[in-house]
Amino acid sequence: MTTSPSMEPLSARIPSDLYLWLAQLKVEGATTNSDKLRVLLSQLKRQHDGAFDFITALAWCRDQASRLRDSLAALDNRSTTHSEVLALSLDHICHAMALLVSAEVGTPEQAAQLEDALVRRNFALTEGLLRQAMTPKAAAFDPEVVRRHMDTTLQLAQAIHVLKGAQNG
Repeated sequence: MTTSPSMEPLSARIPSDLYLWLAQLKVEGATTNSDKLRVLLSQLKRQHDGAFDFITALAWCRDQASRLRDSLAALDNRSTTHSEVLALSLDHICHAMALLVSAEVGTPEQAAQLEDALVRRNFALTEGLLRQAMTPKAAAFDPEVVRRHMDTTLQLAQAIHVLKGAQNG
């Protein structure tokens, strides 16, 4: 049987602007200021201790971007434009950051595993952007954004393709 940790009182005086901010802050699983402080301090401790596993780190990263995600959802809801490019980028950044935050690198093997995961993620982003480049206009708020930035990447990919063909031939 597990027991709950004992609770200790904490008293602090904080500036009124911080108090108002805390009172209005939405913290999942917390309604009172005391609850919010417990959740936030627990997150900070885990972050400080480096005790984030990948899933916890991903949730934390997504939480950090929640205001942006909510703004984009509201914009999607009231407009006719949806940006798959922004959604793909935001997802990629959260996943990559979660890999970094949760990484334990004490051996060359662990470093190689992190490297592999990050390169895999980066190429997944590249593939997603290239899919957007396959259409005349990307599913983005700026339909030309992908085509405007893809030339160097395509030139490099073509050069690699030619080089591999020369090596195999």
